[in-house]
Amino acid sequence: MASSHTVLMRLVASAYSIAQKAGTIVRRVIAEGDLGIVEKTSATDLQTKADRLVQMSICSSLARKFPKLTIIGEEDLPPEEVDQELIEDGQWEEILKQPCPSQYSAIKEEDLVVWVDPLDGTKEYTEGLLDNVTVLIGIAYEGKAIAGIINQPYYNYQNNEKQKLREHKNEAKAGPDAVLGRTIWGVLGLGAFGFQLKEVPAGKHIITTTRSHSNKLVTDCVSAMNPDDVLRVGGAGNKIIQLIEGKASAYVFASPGCKKWDTCAPEVILHAVGGKLTDIHGNALQYNKEVKHMNSAGVLATLRNYDYYASRVPESVKNALVP
Repeated sequence: MASSHTVLMRLVASAYSIAQKAGTIVRRVIAEGDLGIVEKTSATDLQTKADRLVQMSICSSLARKFPKLTIIGEEDLPPEEVDQELIEDGQWEEILKQPCPSQYSAIKEEDLVVWVDPLDGTKEYTEGLLDNVTVLIGIAYEGKAIAGIINQPYYNYQNNEKQKLREHKNEAKAGPDAVLGRTIWGVLGLGAFGFQLKEVPAGKHIITTTRSHSNKLVTDCVSAMNPDDVLRVGGAGNKIIQLIEGKASAYVFASPGCKKWDTCAPEVILHAVGGKLTDIHGNALQYNKEVKHMNSAGVLATLRNYDYYASRVPESVKNALVP
């Protein structure tokens, strides 16, 4: 019976199913071949048919079930009737079996703000770099990100491509088919699930940063970290996944450009496993509904050794980025 579960856990369980639906929409748009790309503010700020359909799907599905939520999505879409096939009303029962952290058990629907990025890594999506793409649903309470869901529509994409090649050559299959896509979720005080936590080897400093929004501030800040390696990839969700899966030790983005819907869900997953995400000055990000959408003082995130990286941010970079 739904009423025996807390509002937060029902919302997370629903958002999980909604994010999975979003992943199927993202894959379908690619399969159909017409991305419907429009430029928003620049050639690196794009919107596709998938961004539009997924936002309609997520926001409408959530609003139907939780009418008192505040939902803030990336895309500015005109109000229109939403096709019934975009609506997902299921919920992930496994999540409902988990206990709600006691500090959140009395939260009401109207106390929550949901930040939605229907397609994080749109530019990469249009260029076929599909493993950079995520769908992000972040849930905030009293200005703090407390629950998050990340769907990776193309997780295992490369494995699947190899599988197709093997089948094409009529080679024997090695094990079961790799399933395409996965959903990661987390709640502060409960944990994060759907992936295998891994750390970068001790003493290695691998920085992940922007692929398509670089500038002198970004490169100066990355250089100051004295990195062994620098990864330039798309999507904030993707970069946080690199941190929790041991591919990178710090996400450094010393520039405005990243928005609250980019960081809300990933921040929760990182914090739930003991990591830390702040702006370049070390300030926590705020997610109440009145807050400005831009993370104007950049992002610094690590799974471990946050202080090592924070202490290396140049003063010139801090002075250039006003919170």
